[in-house]
Amino acid sequence: MLDLKGYGPELLDGAVVTIELAFLSLILALTLGLIGASSKLSGNRLAKAIATFYTTVVRGIPDLVMMLLFYYGGQVMVNMLSDFLWDAYEIDFFFQFDPFISGVVTIGLIFGAYMTETFRGAFLAVETGQIEAARAYGFTRWHTFRRIMFPQMLRHALPGIGNNWQVLLKTTALVSIIGLTDMVRVAEEAAKAERMPFHFFIPVAAVYLILTAGSELFIKWLNKRANVGVVQGG
Repeated sequence: MLDLKGYGPELLDGAVVTIELAFLSLILALTLGLIGASSKLSGNRLAKAIATFYTTVVRGIPDLVMMLLFYYGGQVMVNMLSDFLWDAYEIDFFFQFDPFISGVVTIGLIFGAYMTETFRGAFLAVETGQIEAARAYGFTRWHTFRRIMFPQMLRHALPGIGNNWQVLLKTTALVSIIGLTDMVRVAEEAAKAERMPFHFFIPVAAVYLILTAGSELFIKWLNKRANVGVVQGG
């Protein structure tokens, strides 16, 4: 990355933070998505109700509002709990919300809701006859999931996962609002100091474009690999 009036190294460090934030959020979102989809498709009414509440609430609240609620609202709740424990039991308990961890958790929670619907649709796309055949052959529920359901579900889910990943990657820009020194925050501070917004925000936009374009090519490659031997178009 160019020197950019001395801000180049900071922007590079910010880009690394952005990438780390995106991948950790993706891991959390995929995990929550699998749990949420399994809960929605299970026969357990409580699990289904919790998963439905989770997806309905999270998808209905703007991402920025969710991030501010979690970071600032969460810290207020921790402070209130800390005061209560000290006043009632003289227990000294306190911790400060970290912007990076807060960003990972918030973005992971947001996209976990979208991944839940992606995985739910993908599970429903797997033919029930194959699952019944696996059980008839004596497969356990775990082996049926691992050998029959998961590989086929993944093939159906990959396009949706790819779309969610692209949006998640751009959503990482929101963490600058809670004080995390990612490349957007560095560019914002540099632009204010130097009064040259295009000079700093265009490189940031270029980095996001490179990441999303590279991701799209990788996702297309994954789709081809997952659909090897599968007849397309009916």
